[in-house]
Amino acid sequence: MVIGISKDSSASHKKFEQKYEIPYILLSDPEKEVLDAYGVWKEKNMYGKKVMGVVRSSFIIDEEGNIEKIFLKVKAKENPGETLSFLEALS
Repeated sequence: MVIGISKDSSASHKKFEQKYEIPYILLSDPEKEVLDAYGVWKEKNMYGKKVMGVVRSSFIIDEEGNIEKIFLKVKAKENPGETLSFLEALS
């Protein structure tokens, strides 16, 4: 199962899901509770200024809730292939 989480609103997620025909679950975390718990809400540099934001990351979590692998600072074009390779190696 794939679940995406961001601080964006549920309404924003709905528009994104419809526009891009997203086949997985998107959850809204406006209070950043999950983002903080997974350590992905961090200080970042944007155009020379320090801002708080989400470090795009992927977590592989097993059926018992154990984290098997963490991909930090992912690039959207590369991460699906990296993730699939990791999952295939587990099989």
